[in-house]
Amino acid sequence: MAERSQPGLRQVVLVAAIAVAVVLGAAFLTSLLPQGAQSFVFHAPVTIAVLIAGTAFVLWRVATHRPPGD
Repeated sequence: MAERSQPGLRQVVLVAAIAVAVVLGAAFLTSLLPQGAQSFVFHAPVTIAVLIAGTAFVLWRVATHRPPGD
């Protein structure tokens, strides 16, 4: 079985930078919402639902991923 290469520093930094940009973008967009919508976002379990859905999607992708050649 062929060994898979590990991600390099460049890939790790790129993924981290994208994650930070997404979080900052979400914070900025949330600040543009009216006060009532901001209150809903911050006091309702919207963030938890988004995190659960995102985690489920990532786990599904990992579980169903087939390596090339299979």
